[in-house]
Amino acid sequence: MTALERAFHLARSGRFATLAEMVNALRRDRYDIQQVQGPALRRQLTALIRAARAAGETPEQG
Repeated sequence: MTALERAFHLARSGRFATLAEMVNALRRDRYDIQQVQGPALRRQLTALIRAARAAGETPEQG
């Protein structure tokens, strides 16, 4: 799996609140983060992270 593929997988996982957290996870897994550069790609990954987090949230029950 390439760093770019892994980045999309992690972004969709719902495990991260920010792009920086996800990039740090890539680094820990020893991926070359040079593939995760550029404003358009970063916006796309950020949008996936936010969508995954929103989908995983459950409304508070009152």
